[in-house]
Amino acid sequence: MDFVDKHSIVRKIWGNTVVVLFIFAGAAAEFSLNKAVDWLYFTGKLPKDPLGRLFSTVAYAQKIVFSSLTEANAAIDQITIIHQHVEAARSAKIPDWAYRDVLFMLINYSISAFEVLERKLTLTEKEEIFSTFYQVGYRMEINGLPTNFAVWLMMHEQQLQENLIYSCFSHDLYDQYKKHLGFLRYSLMRKIQVLIVPLKVNELLKLGNGKAIKPVLTLYKISRKLRLNKPLRNLILPAAYKAQILSLEVI
Repeated sequence: MDFVDKHSIVRKIWGNTVVVLFIFAGAAAEFSLNKAVDWLYFTGKLPKDPLGRLFSTVAYAQKIVFSSLTEANAAIDQITIIHQHVEAARSAKIPDWAYRDVLFMLINYSISAFEVLERKLTLTEKEEIFSTFYQVGYRMEINGLPTNFAVWLMMHEQQLQENLIYSCFSHDLYDQYKKHLGFLRYSLMRKIQVLIVPLKVNELLKLGNGKAIKPVLTLYKISRKLRLNKPLRNLILPAAYKAQILSLEVI
């Protein structure tokens, strides 16, 4: 038995490398603003290699989506164990709202990234996305999870207003993004973020509007029809992470 049905929209979303890269871009923005980002700084892994740390989060999510139920539950349990070790080292507990925020990011950017690149999702498809990540949170025994997509919509909006702040961590992370990506790729990432992040995230990071990236997005969609999209995609990938990114391709 699979954790996610083979015909689910969730597999279509998480099997497309470009969609996953857009999810990564959105998460990179929102991670930097989260009030619990100091937990990621505590281990030292995030500031040293922010892209690698975020890619590992995305890769874990993808692994869960394409695993059997038994394998997915084992991967989720491993995530729980890793966090428990960090909590023990810091002698404190990661708040439930911080766990929920990460799940909310995966739900939100799965939807927004796919809709920007492909098409609008139906309510049923959005509910499938919610249900998948709800099961992850339920397995992790996270308290206070929304019970359905409609409740999630309300809780997500509340979370955006209450749990995000521009801090010294935000500033440092964006400096690290620029250092690891280089100016051109960094600029492209920011423009992609404009298209998919919630308004609150855009306001805090001052990302601007998405006018500059829309012609590039149109060109990408044309290249996809001509089957030139993969060579174009490969040209913009940072060399240090190219193999890691291409390994995300499932479909």
